[in-house]
Amino acid sequence: MDAHRKQLISLAHPVYLSLLASVAAGIINTVWVSRLGGPAVAAVAVATNTENVLLGVALVFASGTTVLVAHARGARDPGAVRAAVRGGWALFAVVTPVVAVGGYVVREPLARLVFGGAEGLSLAVEYLAISLPGIAVFFAQTLVDGILKGTGDTRTPLRLALLANGLILVCDPFLIHRYGVEGAAAATVLCRCVALAAGLVALRRNTCLRAVSSVRPAESVPAALRRALATGLPMSADFTVRQAGALALVAIVARLGVTAVAAYAIAYKVLYVATMAFYAVRQAAAIHTAHTRGEGRDERRPIGRQAVVVSGAVGLAAAVLLAVFAPVVMRAFGAGPDVAADGVLFLRCVGPYLVLMACCIALGGVFEGSGGAPVLPRVTLLGTAVQLPLAYGLSGLGLPGICLALAVSMAVQCAVLAPLLRRRAQEPSGSLARVG
Repeated sequence: MDAHRKQLISLAHPVYLSLLASVAAGIINTVWVSRLGGPAVAAVAVATNTENVLLGVALVFASGTTVLVAHARGARDPGAVRAAVRGGWALFAVVTPVVAVGGYVVREPLARLVFGGAEGLSLAVEYLAISLPGIAVFFAQTLVDGILKGTGDTRTPLRLALLANGLILVCDPFLIHRYGVEGAAAATVLCRCVALAAGLVALRRNTCLRAVSSVRPAESVPAALRRALATGLPMSADFTVRQAGALALVAIVARLGVTAVAAYAIAYKVLYVATMAFYAVRQAAAIHTAHTRGEGRDERRPIGRQAVVVSGAVGLAAAVLLAVFAPVVMRAFGAGPDVAADGVLFLRCVGPYLVLMACCIALGGVFEGSGGAPVLPRVTLLGTAVQLPLAYGLSGLGLPGICLALAVSMAVQCAVLAPLLRRRAQEPSGSLARVG
């Protein structure tokens, strides 16, 4: 097996399992909350969607720190490693209070924006009153994971995810039974606190970080903060553009009727099992690329090629499995006959989009790890600009038209990224640009 492919798989599979653990915990959490009624489920859904959006904010300091630590580790520059870690924590300290405190202050207008005057409004406000301040714990844990991944350790974040989500599954029924919706929020925050404490211990024990603990940082905290921001901001912007595009696409699907929306919603949750694997490969490619660049080796093209092979194989396998087992999947979600029929049709048409998405997402990791992340939001914006009008125009074909629009959008993004990577790989190798 190619050495790059082996390294990518080694780094990616713990990341993928940690993402799966989080999704599984979220589903089971919803099952427990559902016993409180529809308004309670809707309230938790609002908070979950809010957290998904805020994950884009966390990427500013978490993903940026991952790349900078990996690059410094590859360069065997302990001062740069320490500076990258300090920059990540400094940026976290600036961003987190704004989000946590600001979110708490506007929790009621936020809930009202989503619910209007619906029955679940008060429950959503109660949940957000705990979950939004608790986002500070989520952000801190995300940064801890990012630092550990930068040192090449993707297994400890997996263990921390299993710890947090395992505790949530145990605590949820007790706290929800006693405190209702507020208990669900409290269980999540408290269990994440335990995982965060374990993560901070893991940081202290990490061999790479212990070796640099007494070394003078390579740059000041303000300079390190700016570099972390410059590195992480494009990754955050790319994520945010993708989330916004996905949200806008739901509005287009809604033109097809309630049945199509329900089928699309279920099918898209199923796709997460595959798409999370693509993002795991992307993280692995970013870490591996940054590390090799730090060592002075420009391996962007072979790493990109192997990232596409690994991720594309997963995408192809997922497309085949979904085409074969689509009826079983829709029955497992308890979908009615009409919803199930639309869902099966979507899952059987979405295969080309999955394969192309796998390649596009994987290539993005090479750009992130080599300092080329600023191009990604522009490419994603281009893809979204193609996807939405095309989906609107093809919506007359039903869900197959939506799938075709998704596939064309991804084909455009791949057509831009692949030759761009080839051209950049021919440029002289160098370090990530310093900011400040």
